[in-house]
Amino acid sequence: MTNDQNFLNWNLVIGYYLEFGIWDLVIGISKLIMNLFFYLDNNTWLHRLDPRTKIIGVILLSCLCLCFNHPLYMATISLGVVLIAVSSRSLRNLWLLRFILLFLFLFSSIMWPFFAKGPTPLGSWGIIQISRESLLYGLAMGLRLSTFVAIGLIFLSTTRNEELTNGLIRSGIPYPVAFALSTALRLVPTFAGAGATIIQAQISRGLDLESGSIFSRFKKFIPQAVPLFIYAIRHTQLLAIALESKGFSPESKRTFYHELRMSRVDYLTMALLLLFLGLALYIRIGLGLGVILAGRV
Repeated sequence: MTNDQNFLNWNLVIGYYLEFGIWDLVIGISKLIMNLFFYLDNNTWLHRLDPRTKIIGVILLSCLCLCFNHPLYMATISLGVVLIAVSSRSLRNLWLLRFILLFLFLFSSIMWPFFAKGPTPLGSWGIIQISRESLLYGLAMGLRLSTFVAIGLIFLSTTRNEELTNGLIRSGIPYPVAFALSTALRLVPTFAGAGATIIQAQISRGLDLESGSIFSRFKKFIPQAVPLFIYAIRHTQLLAIALESKGFSPESKRTFYHELRMSRVDYLTMALLLLFLGLALYIRIGLGLGVILAGRV
């Protein structure tokens, strides 16, 4: 499936919701996930990096996001992640998931002010108190959550599943763990498609998922998970049989078709990320900047 087709599918998903309802939106998203592959086959500097470098880079960037809880500092980090997406030609995937990123930002920005308290109150309703600091903290948390997702999306856009598995193994991760992670990523589209098929089959048999309150709708939807669990168990058993028939053994010593080698660009990339992380820690701990609410990450 091409990226242009994915863009059209996202428009169809929103159309499902506007024209038919919430459960058609669920079906539309499931269909999209079933056919969506985030990897973009481009020849950019990020694509050419060793997968171990990209894994370490994801960890360092995530730690960098945890250094500040001020929205201006978080916005700077988010802008840097967007620039990485532009340089790696991964911005298209961010645009495809713009509604999810926007939802995460708005949800976190709205919810956090009710739980965080600051010294400058703006208003109160009973036990709920809204302050200037809590509003700014909520904006920072919204940016942080969206940036986390964007970092992972850029990683998936520039790394094949095989490279991820190879990189995890060469990083010292046990092979069964690396194999389980790569298999889980492969099974997400399969289970999403199966769930959409089950819901469509039940709707065609007269199941009404639109009428009633939201709680009654969820009550109708929960039984549909039973055939999905049965399908998952059956699919897992077939996968286990296939692995056993091919002599799969986690303890066996393996060779790889593609041998990974770290280049100067890989070491330079990790050094720059470590430098940025050290600078951020100095700004936060040494200078005491980038903080809206002290005592919170």
